[in-house]
Amino acid sequence: MMSDLLLPFQFPFMQNAFLIVLLIAPAAAILSCFLVLKGWALMGDATSHAILPGIVLAYVAGIPLTIGAFVAGLVCALGTGFIKDNSRIKQDTVMGVVFSGMFGLGIVMYTQIESSLHLDHILFGNMLGVGPDDLWIAGVISGAVTLLLAAKWRDFLAHSFDPVQARMIGLRVGWLHYGLLAILSATIVAMLSSVGIILSVAYLISPGAIAFLLARRFVSMMILSVVVAVSAGVCGTYAAFWIDAAPAPTIVLVLTGMFVVALALRRRIRRGMAGEPAPHET
Repeated sequence: MMSDLLLPFQFPFMQNAFLIVLLIAPAAAILSCFLVLKGWALMGDATSHAILPGIVLAYVAGIPLTIGAFVAGLVCALGTGFIKDNSRIKQDTVMGVVFSGMFGLGIVMYTQIESSLHLDHILFGNMLGVGPDDLWIAGVISGAVTLLLAAKWRDFLAHSFDPVQARMIGLRVGWLHYGLLAILSATIVAMLSSVGIILSVAYLISPGAIAFLLARRFVSMMILSVVVAVSAGVCGTYAAFWIDAAPAPTIVLVLTGMFVVALALRRRIRRGMAGEPAPHET
């Protein structure tokens, strides 16, 4: 019985799938806390779509796809921030125009070239095909992002809550703003080979949103978000093996289920604080 339960851990491709989850989860989870607090939830979604043209150009040029993805994501993220700061257009509108246009451009470019590059793997990830190079890239980027956010979390937190106040206390708001955009692009690149472009947004939103519902202090929120991301990744990958499904969307479903549970717990806690009886007690 125990050997059957441990069966997924005996295959090298499953071991790599579990390992890539453990590598990318901390960085994505901690970053998601700042994105949720700052109201940048859609920024992760938009940036993940905008890197497609960079991937196609990198493939044509014969350079690593991660370089093209990072440059494209960074340019679009910085460009969006610049347009928002220098026009009357709101940020969500700018993102809707710029990033959807970039994604459309990437699709058109992809259809015009002949390649062995599978669009499904780019969009939805290929966790079961992760290799040593993917693990190294994800590990280095995620490690750097995690260390940077852990070292500067107070500065990023101040900027997320009130940029005006952050500027008044002497913080370099411009560096924090565009630095967070650069970190976002790098984190998406780290997740490119595993959860893919589309599904990476779940890792950039759900852990922070779940932790926000349950934690009262930001440090607790960051720790809880990492626990959520790692747990969902491991459980989703394990479940995908037994139900013969793709790991990435299965992880997203687990995260969605955890969010529903956290929301229910939060509502129950609020009822208890208000002194109202639970539904089953009425």
